This record gives sequence, structure tokens and C-alpha cells, in this order.
Amino acid sequence: MRKIFIIGFIGLMGILGLRAQEMTVQAPKQVYLGDNFKVNFVINDNARDFQGPTFKGFSLRSGPNRGTQQSVTMYNGQITNSIQTTYSYTLTADVEGTFTIGSATCTVDGKKLSTNSFTIKVEKMSMAQQQQRQQQQQAQQQRRQAYDPWAQQPQPASKIDANTLFARASVSNTHPYQGEQIIITYKVYTQVPLSQVGMEKLPGNKGFWAEDLSANKQIKQYEETVNGQHYQVAEIRRGALFAQESGKLSIDPLDLNVLAMVQRQRRRTGTLLDLFDDPFFNMAQAVEYPLHTKPVQVNVKPLPSGPDDFSGAVGNFTVKGGLNLNKVKANEAVSYRLTVSGHGNLMLITPPSPQFPSSFEVYDPQIEDNINKGDNGVSGNRSYEWVLIPRSQGKFTIPAYRFIYFDPSTAQYVTLTIPEQTIDVAKGKASTSSIKDDVTLLNRDINYIHPIDDLDTATDEEHAGLPFFLSIAVIGLLTVAAIFQTKKHQADTLDVTGMRKKRATRIARRRLKKAAALLGSDDTNAFYEEIYKAIWGCLSDKYSIPLSQLNRDSVSACLVEKQVPNEQQESIMKVLQDVDIARFAPGDAHAQKQTIYDESLIMIAEL
Repeated sequence: MRKIFIIGFIGLMGILGLRAQEMTVQAPKQVYLGDNFKVNFVINDNARDFQGPTFKGFSLRSGPNRGTQQSVTMYNGQITNSIQTTYSYTLTADVEGTFTIGSATCTVDGKKLSTNSFTIKVEKMSMAQQQQRQQQQQAQQQRRQAYDPWAQQPQPASKIDANTLFARASVSNTHPYQGEQIIITYKVYTQVPLSQVGMEKLPGNKGFWAEDLSANKQIKQYEETVNGQHYQVAEIRRGALFAQESGKLSIDPLDLNVLAMVQRQRRRTGTLLDLFDDPFFNMAQAVEYPLHTKPVQVNVKPLPSGPDDFSGAVGNFTVKGGLNLNKVKANEAVSYRLTVSGHGNLMLITPPSPQFPSSFEVYDPQIEDNINKGDNGVSGNRSYEWVLIPRSQGKFTIPAYRFIYFDPSTAQYVTLTIPEQTIDVAKGKASTSSIKDDVTLLNRDINYIHPIDDLDTATDEEHAGLPFFLSIAVIGLLTVAAIFQTKKHQADTLDVTGMRKKRATRIARRRLKKAAALLGSDDTNAFYEEIYKAIWGCLSDKYSIPLSQLNRDSVSACLVEKQVPNEQQESIMKVLQDVDIARFAPGDAHAQKQTIYDESLIMIAEL
């Protein structure tokens, strides 16, 4: 009786599923070059937050495709519910060699699971192996035909052609101005059902700054008539493009791979079975079909000659802002804020440089973005906020600020103005912490003058010795230094170009820090936006090239004019080209981002 109880208890525990949560890998250890195969990650529970590995050396046909299998078991009145989650990838072996596939991770009930890395060896099939495989396929086909009257002959299984299934790319404007926003849309037109649409390679957009408008959005489907033919349309991708140079530019094709569901063609048997040759009885099969959009040509018009303080903004904008206080005490902080709102190239606008009184301590602006990416393009606002500290009392005026943008709808420059503002600075407490206030430093640097014991009886000869004259000399030198430094600070404040050059590297390094923080994330667009701002902003500030005129040709011409060494010129131009290519290149995204980051860091350090 005791044995029966123990056996029953063990069996019950097994059925109740008292097993550890785990994730396993199902993958072949060896495949042949050109083979398609599957890799499955199986979790014995309901999983979420799955992060798959990078399959270097293989082309991703589809995946990760999530599947869930649920089963219910009853034993002695006890019901057990078990769930199995599978994430599958379909891959193609492209290159010979042995490849290591990294770890996959997921979360089950708050617990993180991971797999070990594994290897797949890719070998080239020998002639004997190829013949053997062909013989096996022919024998299998013959067996199907012998026992299956519906078996398919070795003729094409479908009648898909360019009239029943094709892809198109279109832009909202083929003659934009440089910097003007245009929308590119990629569509698939079909007269047959599709079970899957996959993008093989994103197009390269050389000469454009691109923003994805369809990320994390559901594919739009609708009907459309083309040349009298009725099609189901799937809008698979939409993006915003901003041309960074003028002239004839080409947008590369988008490569797609679709699975089309088509009716199988059965052979005629000459028997009664042919009576059932009807689509109702004819099962559909998935046929893999490659699609390619045609290159799109865009003729970009240069911007007309504009004011020197043109911001680089192209679109339709408004600006507002000013001081948060009009009365303040000396050495107390006040803020000056500018907000640019509208529809256009908000990310590429030259940071504004309002003029502040020379006696104000000015800190670098904090930038705050509220940018939306919708079907109609990029819009929203970007705010700049400066912290100002008046160091002396009085009445000061902050000059009017002009924001100039180009409106492509009217082909004219538009000037918006923030009026000048007056601020009253009352007497405040003396500052003891600022490193920028030379007068305050002067008061702190001189500690004391050596005391005289008896003023009534002391004589000049007794006490006006070396310490006294050294003190006088120090006071004089510090006074001259303070005056010189104050004048230099005023001159630097007025010299906007000089200040831009000095802060160029500092600002670029700060942006590279943001890019470094994004290296390990999946937000590739944000990473390349910081890299783009860092290198192009540094070049703009360093060589005084307005962002509206900034492109590879203008940079190359400026480097020659500045007599930059040839090796450094080649290095700079290579980085600019690599950034454009890497953003849309297929392959290991993390390795590409790391390479681009390292190249950008070296380039900015050399500048």
C-alpha cells in the first residue's frame, strides 16, 4: 500500500507540471550553403519581452514568429493547465564557416530566462550530395504522384506576374527645396492573398536626412484602382526625407520578400476526379515572391540667397519666448526661453544665439523636444532655455531676437521677432561662488594687509618695507588683470563666430555622450540623430558654415580653403560617408553603431 501511495504521488507531481521554467533552443548543428532552415526558442510557460540574438552570417527570412500551445490535463479530479511559447526564425545560410549565435532572453512571471550561445556550421554541398538530394526530391515527388491524384506536376505552381503583384515607391514632391520635408510611401499592390510581407533591406537615402513615420504602427490596407485594374493595397512603410544638398538625388529601391497564397495547379487525369477541379476543392499554397521598388529621382532646388542670420529652418514655423522675470536682484538667476514650433526640419535648425548683456553670466541652453512623427511628417516644437545671472545692479536691455525661416510654399524667407526686453536688477548679496565674476574673485583673493603695531609712533622707514610694496604691486596687477579679463569677456560675447568655434568641440562631445548611452539600445534612429548633430554641428561651428549650406561639397571646399592636411580631409569625408551608409545598411546594427561612434569620436578629437 505504501509503494502504491509513493508511485501515485510521484505521478501526480509529474502531471501537475512541477518543473522549472526554462527556455531551450531547437537549431541544426550543420546546414548547407543556400539552405533555408528554422531556429526555435521554446519556453515551457507564457513568456514575454523576448529578445532574440543576432544571426550573423545568415539572412533573416522571417521572425521572430510567436506561437503558443496550451494543453489541459485532468488526473484524479485535478486539472493541470500547461502553456508552451515558441519564437521561431526562418534563416538562409549565406556564407561558409562556423558561426556562433548569441543568447536569447525573455521574461516569465517577472523572472528573466536566457539561453546559452550555440554554433551552426555552414558547408558547401558537394556534387555527389547535390545529386543525392535531387534524387531524393524526385523520388518523393514520384511517391506523391503515385498515391495522390491531386499531386502537382513539376511545373510552376502559380501565375504571379508584374500585373498581379508589384511594389511602388512614391514621394509627395519630386522638386523640393533643399531642407524641405517630403513624404515617401512604399506600397504593395496585389490581386492575390498575401500571408507575409518582409523587408529584405532598407533603402539607402544618400543625401537625405530620413525619419521613419511608420515605426510601431499597424500596416494600412485599402483598395485602389491602377490602369483600370482593382488591387488590394498594403502601405508597408512611410518616411520623411529632408534633402541636405541640391541637385539630382536618387532614392534607392526597397527590396521585399512576400509569401503569396495561390491556387495549386493539378494535373488532368482524364477521370471523374477532374469533375472536382474547382477552386472550392483546390487548396492554396504559399509561394515566395521577391519584389523591388524602382529608384525614385528627386530634383532638389537650392535655397535662394538669404539673410546671414538664417536659422536653417525650412517649413512653416512660429516662435515665442522671453524672460520669465523682469525684476531680479543681482546674483540671482533668471531664465530666457525660446520655443520654435511648426512643421518641417525641426531637428536640423541652427541653435539660436540671443545677445545678452556682457555683465550677465550665461550658461549653455537646455534643449527640450516635443517632436511628433505622424503620417503628414515631422512637426512639434523645440525649446531652448538659458539660465542668466546678472552680476551687477542696474537696468539692462536684451535686444530683440530674429528667427528667420524659409517657407517653400511661397519660396520666400520669413522673419519672426521676439521684442527686446528690459530687466531691472536691484542690489543683491555679493557672490562668492561664481568663477566667471572677476570682480568678486578680486575681493576674495586679497586677504589682508600686514597690520602696523603703533600708528602713532610708526615711521614710513620702519613699516613701509617690502611686504607693503608687494601688496601694492599685487593689488595693481590684479586690478589690471580684472579690467583686461572683463574687456576680453565683452569682446568674446560680441564675437559670435569666435564663441561658436570655442564651444564646438565641447558641444560635440556632449552629444557623443548621448550617442554612447544609446549604443546598447534598439533606438537606432535616436543614436544616428545624435551622431549626425555631433559631427555636422561641430563642422558648422568650427568652420562657420551655416547649417542651411552644410553638405559634403561645402565641407570639402572649406577644408581646402583652411589648408587642412590631406589625410585629415580624407578622414573627415570618409566619416561623413560612412554615417550616411551605415544608417540603412543591413547586418549587425550594434557593430555598425560602435564603428561609427569610434570614427566620429576620433574625427571630433582631431578637429
